[in-house]
Amino acid sequence: MNSKRIVNVASVPQRSPFRYPGGKTWLVPFIRTWLRSLSQKPAVFVEPFAGGGIVSLTVAFENLAERLVMVELDQDISAVWHTILGSDAKWLGQRIMDFDLTVESAKAALADDSDVIRDRAFRTILKNRVYHGGIMAAGSAMIRHGENGKGIKSRWYPSTLRRRIEDIITVQHRIEFIEGDGLPVLERFAGQESVCAFIDPPYTAAGKKAGSRLYKHNELDHERLFQLTASLNGNFLMTYDNADGVKDLAFRHGFDTEVIAMKNTHHAKMTELLIGRDLSWARRSASTTTQQLLFD
Repeated sequence: MNSKRIVNVASVPQRSPFRYPGGKTWLVPFIRTWLRSLSQKPAVFVEPFAGGGIVSLTVAFENLAERLVMVELDQDISAVWHTILGSDAKWLGQRIMDFDLTVESAKAALADDSDVIRDRAFRTILKNRVYHGGIMAAGSAMIRHGENGKGIKSRWYPSTLRRRIEDIITVQHRIEFIEGDGLPVLERFAGQESVCAFIDPPYTAAGKKAGSRLYKHNELDHERLFQLTASLNGNFLMTYDNADGVKDLAFRHGFDTEVIAMKNTHHAKMTELLIGRDLSWARRSASTTTQQLLFD
């Protein structure tokens, strides 16, 4: 690798209401470079594993595609997107503003079993913000001490969260949200050259097991995903663990790869693998390869 400098991703606008494990804030400069390198703006931008949605939201706000399709399988995360991209977005923002956060109030709210989608959305945002690292999978726990002894309020920013929700309202008309499996949605768009896909599965391959700790849904047929991706007529960008098994899958399907270096929130050096048909644009921007991965 060339010598790298750390990119200050604090300058990347924080659009998502989630504090999301595996968030892709660090990738935003690469997304911009990739989409702007294309001969024309994509008619549709598809994100089949949307998660915290930072990539899709960036594309929407910066008008890098005409319209967007976000897909998410997790019911709790889906409840948030249904609400923010629907008629209850302002309600959710106000509910966050009005909530008096204490350990007791958080436990009581999270124990609520209402099936109303907007109620589930609030519980999901709350849990995401008061649990360690934003991890909502089984086995995670509520923050105890937090930053500077702030405990569960360490990542609870009501005004900021409401502002992000209200900002998303301004672009929600350009975003279609689908709750379900992302693979059939990819297949639906496979024949369209004007469609671009960003594929970031929240699953691990090649024997790595971190996904089971971070995500509720952590099983995926990686071979099928690569086969489906190879069938796409439009452009795509995929991100994966930098693992030999993944590189082998990419090689067998004729894909180009590029290793991206970054630092996580604990300043540990890590790498991620970009996969595409032609990543020459990524190599041209590799002078800024080392990224600072931040959660907000």
